[in-house]
Amino acid sequence: MSKDILNLEPKSLWRNFTKLNEVPRPSKKEERVILFAKSFGESLNLETSVDEVGNILIKKPASAGMEDRTKLVLQSHLDMVHQKNNDTVFDFDKEGIKMFVDGDWVKANGTTLGADNGIGVATIMALLESTDIAHPAFEALFTIDEETGMTGAFGLEPGFLEGKILLNLDTEDDDELTIGCAGGINVNAVKKYNEISTGADHKTFYIKINGLSGGHSGMDIIKGLGNANKLMNRLLFQLDQNLNLGIHSINGGGLRNAIPRESEATITVEADKLEVLKEVANRFEKNVRAEHEVTDPEFKFELKEIEAVNKIADREFSSKLLRAIYAVPNGIYRMSSTVQGMVQTSNNIAQVKLKSGKFECLCLCRSSVDSEKEDEVRAIRSAFSTIGATVSADGDYPGWAPRAQSDIVDLMSSLYTELFEEKVNVMACHAGLECGIIGSNYPDMDMVSFGPNIRGAHSPDEKVQISSVQKYWKFLIETLKRIPKA
Repeated sequence: MSKDILNLEPKSLWRNFTKLNEVPRPSKKEERVILFAKSFGESLNLETSVDEVGNILIKKPASAGMEDRTKLVLQSHLDMVHQKNNDTVFDFDKEGIKMFVDGDWVKANGTTLGADNGIGVATIMALLESTDIAHPAFEALFTIDEETGMTGAFGLEPGFLEGKILLNLDTEDDDELTIGCAGGINVNAVKKYNEISTGADHKTFYIKINGLSGGHSGMDIIKGLGNANKLMNRLLFQLDQNLNLGIHSINGGGLRNAIPRESEATITVEADKLEVLKEVANRFEKNVRAEHEVTDPEFKFELKEIEAVNKIADREFSSKLLRAIYAVPNGIYRMSSTVQGMVQTSNNIAQVKLKSGKFECLCLCRSSVDSEKEDEVRAIRSAFSTIGATVSADGDYPGWAPRAQSDIVDLMSSLYTELFEEKVNVMACHAGLECGIIGSNYPDMDMVSFGPNIRGAHSPDEKVQISSVQKYWKFLIETLKRIPKA
């Protein structure tokens, strides 16, 4: 890990980010980071508690002269998305993130960085241990499992928090104040299928698509990035139209909240159709490279003959499956008609797996309009009904509806203009934030979300801008000074 990071300003924030990134913290495996956060609060002799689901609450009294100000909640989530490049050797369960400074950015070596939401956690840690920053009394709320179900936010009990204003530190553009977000739901399709023997006159080939940009399946869905699962299906569909295709296996994507960067498949073709295979594959590669020249400049494609396999999926099933996946919506479903430039509803085909008689597809639908989210789920169900798949939905979480009047948003908007001589963008985002869920138990709490510039979240290209962290820190410190009286 680069020692240069510890010399960055503000030093307390970067020091705590470094400590945090030494702790493995995948979603649903947060035992170590929960203990880390709990021990941190106790080491400062601050009132520290852990609720039944694992959320951490650390309370800090107001600094001198700020005792009469409105109590705050400063909130970030402890877990991070674990993604790495295929050629990166790294064990997320045992190793700390390997970081380095590249110009004005902090990056990780072949893995996700954890700036989402580690920078927010480190910010709050720096405030908790500070002795010279003016602030009202505040509660530091560290939630768990935000990335794969928002379990912490859902498990938050009424009465656990006392603050009247919540500052969520989990957005990725330093010129924005987020006042609303999309809700989401997981959609799962599963189907068992029969396998048949591969003919003796067939050759076996391995196909790999990788090098796509990937990214956050909510915030980055508007960029039109390549989805490895959709692209692989496109190729296999075209092959199925031109030759007697056999599919042995497909393995694409991973986490629901990450746009898939990679997919691989093992197929069989008749030995006398190799020229057709190469022609279709070459045309596919040429077209995708041209279509995604800007969005996915590192796109890579590989096709090679390998040792023969003995089993493939029943051809009638595999042919129908390719049509079903083609019909599943992916990317933007509808743009907002009221907020210019905002995605209203989308779907990410996050994972496609087929092997040894079992097919599985995982999707994540997002929308700021519940009825439209339900409509997209019906579209996915309809597509997979053509192959008789069992389709289920879970993990449904609400969106966060913007408030017409918000004192904290008004305060921070005017302060931003004063500090940086430009207007801040007050907006809703197409990502799942915990504010909507927290607000269901604390409907009177005034909430806003903000943060520094983070790019490539949920992908190994994730990075956070150093100068932006400094700007965001200044903005936060000045905001704390101006919190109104209770």
